[in-house]
Amino acid sequence: MTGNRLTAQGLTLAYEDRVVVEDLDVEIPDGEVTVIVGPNACGKSTLLRALGRLLKPRRGAVLLDGTDLSRIPTRRIAQVVGLLPQTPVAPEGITVADLVSRGRQPHQKWWQQWSETDETSVTEAMERTSTADLAERQVDELSGGQRQRVWIAMALAQDTDLLLLDEPTTYLDIAHQVEVLDLVRQLNRERGRTVVAVLHDLNQAARYADHLIAMRAGRIVAQGPPADIVTAELVGKVFGLASVVVPDPVTGDPLVVPGPPRQAGPPRGA
Repeated sequence: MTGNRLTAQGLTLAYEDRVVVEDLDVEIPDGEVTVIVGPNACGKSTLLRALGRLLKPRRGAVLLDGTDLSRIPTRRIAQVVGLLPQTPVAPEGITVADLVSRGRQPHQKWWQQWSETDETSVTEAMERTSTADLAERQVDELSGGQRQRVWIAMALAQDTDLLLLDEPTTYLDIAHQVEVLDLVRQLNRERGRTVVAVLHDLNQAARYADHLIAMRAGRIVAQGPPADIVTAELVGKVFGLASVVVPDPVTGDPLVVPGPPRQAGPPRGA
């Protein structure tokens, strides 16, 4: 892959003295849905934070259109790259409508604070995430699932070419998980958005990703179309899980079926 807008070269990421990702090269395919998977603490969220310039690399660089992110003004990045972090925090007392509206700030100018385009983007984002009926409620009064959908609405309202989502299905029940991931796929297919998401569920990743990146211990173990790389061998190598991989009966995508559960020991006193 060459000429993609978002790439990383020789990327080493660390928190103080703890190196999490080391000497990583990544290319995010334009116009596709990329999903990063791996066990806890493997570096997938850390990588996403670096791609969104929330974390400065120890070594190497993240490039947007061939330019190091550190050399691009923050406002310009925010016009191109939207990021939903893992644990966003809303200002106390802010309403849903106000929070979603903040997604439009990178596009506003000092002489034109609000426009018809802003209004349309916010309204559409709230409709797509089923949050329009929450508009006047305070964010800190909502359930975890409702708050997550509001944050996704704000990211959609930002209306960027690239969208980075760190565990966007957190706190959502299965119906809303599918709804959000269907929405992500729709944005990609209908509007050409390039999406990078971190997901915990490997089967959801295999179903929705065009390009899958599997990580373990800060390194990429495999990457490519799910149909090409999701095997029982990969699942064992990345997650340490015995499994069988079969075609999904609905979509034909790889479906990971864990091996038989461990047998319980004999009852106490037997």
